Amino acid sequence: MEEWVGELWHKYITRKASTSFADAKVNFSQVSKSIGMVYRALGGEDIKRVEAATPRDYLVRRTILQKISGENKQISLAWQDEDSLRLPESLAVFPSTELNYDLYIWLAVLAANHHGKFQHWANDNQRLVVKVLKKYPAMKPRYQRLAQATVDIRPVFGKLPDNEQAMEKSIIEAILSPGSVSHFPIVNFAPQAVHLWLYPSAHVDPQLLPEYQEIDDLAQGKEKTKPLAKSAASRKKAERIDSPENRDGMMIFRLESMFSWSEFSKLDRGTDDTEEEDEQYQSVAEDLDQISLSQQQNQKSASIKIDLDLPSASEDDFPIGDGISLPEWHYKKQQLEADRCLLQPMLPKGAMPQKLPIKLQKSAKIIQSQFEQMRNLRYWLKGQAQGEELDLNAWLDFHVEKQISATQEKGLYQSFRGNNRDISTLLLADLSMSTDAYLDNENRVIDVVKDSMMLFAEALNSVGDNFAMYGFSSVKRSHVRFSLLKNFNETYNDDIRGRVQAIRPGFYTRMGAAIRQATQVIHEQQNSQKLLLILTDGKPNDIDYYEGRFGIEDTRQAVKEAIKLGIKPFCITIDVEAQDYLPYLFGSDGFTVILKPSQLPLRLPQLYHQLTSH
Repeated sequence: MEEWVGELWHKYITRKASTSFADAKVNFSQVSKSIGMVYRALGGEDIKRVEAATPRDYLVRRTILQKISGENKQISLAWQDEDSLRLPESLAVFPSTELNYDLYIWLAVLAANHHGKFQHWANDNQRLVVKVLKKYPAMKPRYQRLAQATVDIRPVFGKLPDNEQAMEKSIIEAILSPGSVSHFPIVNFAPQAVHLWLYPSAHVDPQLLPEYQEIDDLAQGKEKTKPLAKSAASRKKAERIDSPENRDGMMIFRLESMFSWSEFSKLDRGTDDTEEEDEQYQSVAEDLDQISLSQQQNQKSASIKIDLDLPSASEDDFPIGDGISLPEWHYKKQQLEADRCLLQPMLPKGAMPQKLPIKLQKSAKIIQSQFEQMRNLRYWLKGQAQGEELDLNAWLDFHVEKQISATQEKGLYQSFRGNNRDISTLLLADLSMSTDAYLDNENRVIDVVKDSMMLFAEALNSVGDNFAMYGFSSVKRSHVRFSLLKNFNETYNDDIRGRVQAIRPGFYTRMGAAIRQATQVIHEQQNSQKLLLILTDGKPNDIDYYEGRFGIEDTRQAVKEAIKLGIKPFCITIDVEAQDYLPYLFGSDGFTVILKPSQLPLRLPQLYHQLTSH
């Protein structure tokens, strides 16, 4: 009975204290695609994620009802940093759904035109609004509607102290006439949130691992932590704190109170005592408003280092040579840093000559017959000075131009030629540990990759195209594994088939280094057309600083380097989330997503046919 009454009271008091319009609420998930398109179309950075932001602490004057109910302690605001644009999880600011939707769009436009950091929040926002309205005059009616609606819901002057009244008056004038206010009084409480403006980024300290810092105790000897599942809530506010200074731990027992998860106590607990289920970590993280993290400083001499990432030399693939030094792109410095990666060419262990598997033989014959038709394909070479027939289109263009002005006669003939496929293709396959995942009860991703590579090789071998095949994975920048399956000088035979069938899931996906090496290999070929196919099941990542934007930017730079050398990169992926990052890496027409991975073995040769046919 008490719980029932308490629940009714909580609902009542929360509803009375709330200033939002629940019936007109618009959720971020409903408009995220539209916002993303608007943001990027108007100049926002392509690489930035557009995502929801959890509420943050906001010291504003609250009513008695809000204090009783706990409302209005945190507010969801719009802000951005170098990684993402973060907008409120939902907007119920205005009594109209249309206005709340318009507010999302306005914030996206505002963010697309804001670069750098805020010096003075109110003055900078005024200048930004003036800039946007001048640049996009069509936005003025929308802004005027939002500005008036914002003023209508702000607190009444008479209920505020004198100094806060002056602040509120300045804010309203700045909203209605942006750029007209230069002085804002100092007050003890923050003014009611101005949802029309952007806010400074929430204080998030740098990543736990500084850029390029190699910490063996964290990066090696441990399996990569399983990522927590995405919840409805978005990113949390974070802070970085110092690790406990005391050398020895102590046990604390307090009867008078209990620790909450949001408290931080300097307790040195044994590493073995901290193992808990991932589900418990996730539920706790979702309940926290702010997550505090520290780096534990363990003495290396007091621990035994066990490397679980790399297999022993007797069980590993066979290395070829001492490795190849490669550069890597530092996106913050906007420059290539030489000799940042060491790429190790390798041959698959246990590779023995093998025939094409029986299950693939029927499909291989069908694909081979389709590709063999390309050998006999003949076509008209147009716009020639001599030829078997008159090129009617060229003659018509010449006739029209001649009527306008004196025009010199040019190629007016067409010649019938045989098909000359002057092309080199390199297939680069992602062999990261994620390929060990099962697609169904029988097949893993790596099994589909093997089948795809073999059918691809059978098809290209039948048409006589010059091709090579490699695989890659990585364990940090000092160990990028580059598996040799077939180079351009080798003849496709049972030895190659055996290598492909011997490949195994590897480690992580340092894609930039692999693409650079593949680019060098294919660049040495003398063919006029060069195609680099990248087969992957996820985005670039590694267990060091390469995770996140570093990996994305380095891969994008490697792709640009390949294009500059006249090579055409094309990505084939089975990652359902690839639309979020592949357009930035390869361009809108530089990739394709295979929604049913089981279809990849047949789709890969078809895609090659489409990319290389005249």
